[in-house]
Amino acid sequence: MSSTSRGWLSIVAAAALVVGSQLTAATALADPDPAPPPTPVASDDANPQLLHNITYRARADGTSRGAVVAYKIDDNNVNSDQPTLLPGMTFEVNTVLHDPKKAGMELSIQWPYGSNLHCEILVDDQIVAQADQFIAPRLFRPKDDPLYGTIQCGAPLDTPAPNA
Repeated sequence: MSSTSRGWLSIVAAAALVVGSQLTAATALADPDPAPPPTPVASDDANPQLLHNITYRARADGTSRGAVVAYKIDDNNVNSDQPTLLPGMTFEVNTVLHDPKKAGMELSIQWPYGSNLHCEILVDDQIVAQADQFIAPRLFRPKDDPLYGTIQCGAPLDTPAPNA
């Protein structure tokens, strides 16, 4: 075996070693055992300082203009937005409440449009309320149903304050 063939043999062996090391998985360093997750606190706990993350989601699958989403922004106030709800788009807003049972929202669209309306409320990343309703397009405004085109999800928004 000549010196040039030995040189080529060592180059091929080194290349095979480099390629082989890239194809095998690297050994990971061991991490310490993770701490056990904290025990969740029951939502019935009367701790007034505990805040809950609330996520409101609304969607309209269909032709709908003039959508209005009203939701509890805190324990006593209601906020509303007028998002552009195109098919496939979801309106989402986050807030915090002391009492998650007060979480509520309403989604409405303008007459004469029709759509599939969907709303859901998540408390601490758990779905607690959801509603779906088909609103058919109408030629005339329904006089016997003032809430036509509206879907309610969760607690009612017009609940008066206890000291009012």
